[in-house]
Amino acid sequence: MASLSAKNKILVSSALAFIFVVPGFSQSGSALSAPFRTITIAAEPNAIVWVDGVRYGVTAENGKLEIRTITSGVHTLRVLADGFTEKSQPLTAVQKGEVKVSLVKTDDPAELAYQDAERQSAEDREKAAEAYRRAIKARANYPEAYLGLGRVLLGAGKPDEASKALAAARRLRPGYAEASAVEGRVHQGNGDEAKAIAAFKRSITEGKGFQPEAHTGLGLLYKDKAEGAGGTGDFAGESANYAEATRYLTTAVKQLSGSPDASVIYQLIGLIYEKQNKPAEAIAVYEEFLRFFPDSTDATAVRSFIVQLKKDMAP
Repeated sequence: MASLSAKNKILVSSALAFIFVVPGFSQSGSALSAPFRTITIAAEPNAIVWVDGVRYGVTAENGKLEIRTITSGVHTLRVLADGFTEKSQPLTAVQKGEVKVSLVKTDDPAELAYQDAERQSAEDREKAAEAYRRAIKARANYPEAYLGLGRVLLGAGKPDEASKALAAARRLRPGYAEASAVEGRVHQGNGDEAKAIAAFKRSITEGKGFQPEAHTGLGLLYKDKAEGAGGTGDFAGESANYAEATRYLTTAVKQLSGSPDASVIYQLIGLIYEKQNKPAEAIAVYEEFLRFFPDSTDATAVRSFIVQLKKDMAP
């Protein structure tokens, strides 16, 4: 079994990779209490699919992607494919099976540059930033491009430039929840905890409660505060901050639904319970993870965590 410190480092790195693009558990409770359904999105090949701003993946060569998402309420399905105009449409609770998204071809230079930037963002930040700037040059009123530019600049270690891009995004779209979430990460990276918390909470308000990136940011922030308190012997502060971290991360995992990013947050919550010497709660979280992600590359490791924790609990 990996040490807690090694697991902590790996999981926090994975969670930060996610947010560059999220009431506590109990043995009888479930983080994802809402009913789920599996649907297939049918669009163009290699199209990016989001539900409520959460990225679920890319369609295969046949243009299809199977996803798992909550059944209650109305959600927003968004699809982006190279050479086509981005499309958003409602995803209702009654839709099952295959959901068709018909895209229209485009020759708009701003849209094409933005698509190029989105494709490059995970591989080459410099090229992505250049493409986002081309999109902005072609269309001055393009808040999504400014947001994307802010993300890649932050990832490239340029927080001041990122702040300028995010400010432009917010000017063009007041109440832009995603931009506020990334702004929170900028402040957090600069060590300004108060401003980071304010930006993350503003993001959640702007998103009407739904903003997994901001919830994840707050969860990681309070996790760091808990570890800092524990390191100085402030065990009451450690416990209180771990409780806050768990609360925000649990909300994030609910909002991430069945998306791949939820798997990292599950493991972070389990790790927090382990650090608090709450093996029963950690086991419950890990078992919940295995129910939703039985074929995950992390599944074998998580099973080993459960085995070790049960050994530790034995008389």
